[in-house]
Amino acid sequence: MARRISLREFQEHLSRRLSGVAQGESASSLLGVQAGQSFWLLDLSESGEIVPLPSLAPVPLTHKAFAGLANIRGNLHAVTDFPAFLGEEPTALHNPAARLLLVGAKHGNNVALLVTRLLGLKNPADFEAGTPPAQAPAWNAATLVDPDGREWHRLDLKALLSDPQFMNIVA
Repeated sequence: MARRISLREFQEHLSRRLSGVAQGESASSLLGVQAGQSFWLLDLSESGEIVPLPSLAPVPLTHKAFAGLANIRGNLHAVTDFPAFLGEEPTALHNPAARLLLVGAKHGNNVALLVTRLLGLKNPADFEAGTPPAQAPAWNAATLVDPDGREWHRLDLKALLSDPQFMNIVA
């Protein structure tokens, strides 16, 4: 009888394979996401699990970027609407393309980023260095430009999760 594996185990295995860890390759892949009108790249090995947007339980007296709590397989995750955190319009909760990135598990907390949509895997070799924005926060690690001239920002998840402004949800 074939061994059954959970969806989480499958995603972790796929993540390792795609990032080259399972094959001993040195090149890493980037996960492209859209947050409002901006484009972001996350190191695939740091990005965590991706899930469709579940129902969110609102939490009163919190910042508008704090979208609420999500129950993912019995674990509560604090969900931050990444576009709203960036100062853009909040993500429409009825958007079928919206996804949650469970980014905090690797760093010991249950934090999820709500993004407008996933844009797939990106090859780091396809990007050139761009001009970083003035006064960029530490979690905006770099600015890159794709072959079409579109500007992307490299997200440092560890720096984001340690940013006091990100972690402060009180309105």
